[in-house]
Amino acid sequence: MKAKGLAILGTGSDVGKSTIVAGLCRLLADGGVAVAPFKAQNMALNSYVTHDGGEIGRAQALQAAAARVRPEVAMNPVLLKPTGERASQVIVMGKAVETMSVQEYYTTKDTLLPVVEDALADLRSRFEVVLMEGAGSTAEINLLEHDITNIKLARRAGLPAILVGDIERGGVFAALYGTVALLPKELASGIAGYIINKFRGDPSLLDAGIAQLEAMTGRPFYGVVPYRFETAVDGEDSMDIGVPTLAARGTGLEVAVVQLPRISNYTDIDPLRFEADLSVRWVSHPEQLGHPDLVVIPGTKATVDDLGWLHKSGLAEALERHRSGGGCVLGICGGYQMLGSVIRDAVESAAGEVPGLGWLPVQTEFHSDKVVRQCRGAAMGHEVSGYQIHHGRVRPLDAAQVWVEVDNGNGREPEGACSADGRIFGTTLHGILEGDAFRAAFLSRLASLRERCYSPSPTPYAERRERYIDDLAAALRSHLDLDRLWRLMESDQQA
Repeated sequence: MKAKGLAILGTGSDVGKSTIVAGLCRLLADGGVAVAPFKAQNMALNSYVTHDGGEIGRAQALQAAAARVRPEVAMNPVLLKPTGERASQVIVMGKAVETMSVQEYYTTKDTLLPVVEDALADLRSRFEVVLMEGAGSTAEINLLEHDITNIKLARRAGLPAILVGDIERGGVFAALYGTVALLPKELASGIAGYIINKFRGDPSLLDAGIAQLEAMTGRPFYGVVPYRFETAVDGEDSMDIGVPTLAARGTGLEVAVVQLPRISNYTDIDPLRFEADLSVRWVSHPEQLGHPDLVVIPGTKATVDDLGWLHKSGLAEALERHRSGGGCVLGICGGYQMLGSVIRDAVESAAGEVPGLGWLPVQTEFHSDKVVRQCRGAAMGHEVSGYQIHHGRVRPLDAAQVWVEVDNGNGREPEGACSADGRIFGTTLHGILEGDAFRAAFLSRLASLRERCYSPSPTPYAERRERYIDDLAAALRSHLDLDRLWRLMESDQQA
């Protein structure tokens, strides 16, 4: 029997579709319902590796955790990872296919519709409920003809749709009304109602506008969700970098994270943001760097290009002053590759041999095939786990300076490197900082080097993540008309 379901669409990007789907997944899972998330096409540089080596959007991994199920590629059959302003690496059912220009991709989108529909049908055959998340705005009328991820897909699948608007940006009633008005009548009929998200203040102030929009469109509101001040986890794209960061606390550690132009998997930083004896801030200009204890250079989808940006912006020179002054640096994936002596890249940038920053005894060579796998290993005497996503293979040149080892099935092989003075670190292991024991040991070592105070957070990161999901679900329980939403979910809206 075909599963029930609901599509959560938006008036634009970052209106809160992902978090609302995550919260609804947790509510249903806690009610004993077998539920799965689904996003047909996602554009994000924050990705996750499934147990079988597939690559999906990080937001879908969070939604799967909220649903208490294992993430799988069917939950995000098409993932686009931008490599520049007009091109993206296209990943289909977890595997990288090729890098395409915008025009090339749109000429092939129709061939992806059967893939997307098969993935959705597969999930609906195995779960009681599937919650579909749209992408961007559902009223991108210039792209509507070849839409495979918003209202057209929902109509084809017979899923009723709820439209989410973000009042934080202003103009929410115009955005909701305009979205419905711009859609062709046969598609607009699939939008069953509205949710307003990120509201601050007295919700009664919205009553008149809600009543007018309901009367004008014949569609009800299902609730007004308040703005949530706590720091989010598992952000989907660079817009989420703007979430509040923690303020400096006395003599605790200070961390600066380089906001690379093509930053990817910056969710690696999330565990640091929950440490009480630590402050985190983003930097994109040399004058912003200041005197942090640790600088993190995160992953990037364009290592050579972003290394060039470091030099052109003046940040490379500022980082050199930080390093020579006794500061510490952690490079993750692309950031790690930049720290080595040389990068040989005939794949991603086609730049050939490019000198790195030269701070670690490693070399990187790009291969056309992509490493995508979950990993376990050890670092600083503690078990670590995470995942790798890269074309660039990093080879440590000095066994004495190996910092991280990963299991290869026949033992452990060198993976990450550390400088001889113990202040520069690099690893390709995304998620390594989620390990509480390792993170505590790493930060304690930095605190000792920098003569700072540091006490590990008493709350495990996994527990923090679960608490975030539970709090999100509680907010939806309090502010949405769930009984009416569940009834809507049971209806068949087949066009």
